[in-house]
Amino acid sequence: MTRELPDVTRTKNDRPVQPWQRIGELLRGRRARRHGHAPPPLDTGSAARETVPRELALWRMRTTVKDEPGSLAALCTALAERRVDILSLQTHPLAEGTVDEFLLRAPGEVATSEITRAVSLAGGTDTWIERADAHDLVDAPIRILGLAARTAVDAAELPLALRQLLGRCTIRSLPATASGGDRVPEGVLEDTVMRLRAPEGGVIIVERPYLSFTPTEFARARALVELDSRLGPRVPRSQDVLTLPEGSDITVRRADTRDLDAALEMHGRCSERTLKMRYHGPVSDADRYLNHLLSPRFGRTLAVRAASGRVVGLGHLLWDGDETEVALIVEDAWQRRGIGGELLRRLVRMAVEAGCGSVYAVTQSANTGMVAAMRGLGVPLDYQIEEGTLVITARLDAELGESEGLRAVRVGD
Repeated sequence: MTRELPDVTRTKNDRPVQPWQRIGELLRGRRARRHGHAPPPLDTGSAARETVPRELALWRMRTTVKDEPGSLAALCTALAERRVDILSLQTHPLAEGTVDEFLLRAPGEVATSEITRAVSLAGGTDTWIERADAHDLVDAPIRILGLAARTAVDAAELPLALRQLLGRCTIRSLPATASGGDRVPEGVLEDTVMRLRAPEGGVIIVERPYLSFTPTEFARARALVELDSRLGPRVPRSQDVLTLPEGSDITVRRADTRDLDAALEMHGRCSERTLKMRYHGPVSDADRYLNHLLSPRFGRTLAVRAASGRVVGLGHLLWDGDETEVALIVEDAWQRRGIGGELLRRLVRMAVEAGCGSVYAVTQSANTGMVAAMRGLGVPLDYQIEEGTLVITARLDAELGESEGLRAVRVGD
């Protein structure tokens, strides 16, 4: 199955490599095109000099070539003839052939079909291309080290780091009992699917239907998961002290499964209506969801504690395949004090920082507090109602609305 993506072209062509011009001409052409990065000339008096730069486009492209001398030179020559500049190149060796991954800069008038046809005529097969942006200009080793550093600080970063490492993909986590995790001791690579043993003993499944994973990508992903496993459970330790409108203080910090007992106690103080509004099912089932919700493997959780130390509210940002869900619960005695809105704003900021394009909340039309909190974000909202269940989706391509929120003081690191 091939997933349709905007600005993406795939081709398959097994034509033989044709004779090409000398590699010296290629290098001279590349130096000439890169002249635009040199310091400006001292003579600026020419009235005929072009002052409007050409429109340029960035592209990420992969293609498979034969593992033999001259195959890469043929590709480079074909691209150079169409004024396409190669900004970076990574090679992924295969059992037969090599996958070359390029970051390209091309004139805006050069169509993707022209690029892929040139690559095919030069011997490239299984070609894939999509638009890139400035983030792709970061050097690959630096980017991988940055992902490792983020994962080392926060266990919840692992799914996000894998997605940024591998590009567009769907990531799911299954517990050991459901996945047979013991049968995947070091991971399995199967074309467009990789299965990695999760640190907690389950399995992390990564799927990318439109592009096969390479052994190099599999090794990188496995190393990142191994790093996460060696470091064990961890969340950032900083917390914010917030002042409520009536003057009392609360603290907001990250939470994980070590906060399970305190969260269960909060459930015990919540009314049946509050639990139903949050979990949309029998109240007796509410407690069994918490261990999953608090796991960093499935997202991030914020906990609100009163001055007494009790947990009085929880906010969850949950990775749901390609989508992201937000969910809130606030103990009855602490509702209508701005806690839910503050939690939601913080969760949405986390989603924006993680590169999420939208978040959605599943609630009930009678849950006026959640509806008001979503409206308070000041971003475009989409509403879908079915049999009393309301799904509100917030698009995050716009700036968050200006909201005063609660006064916060950061403590700890």
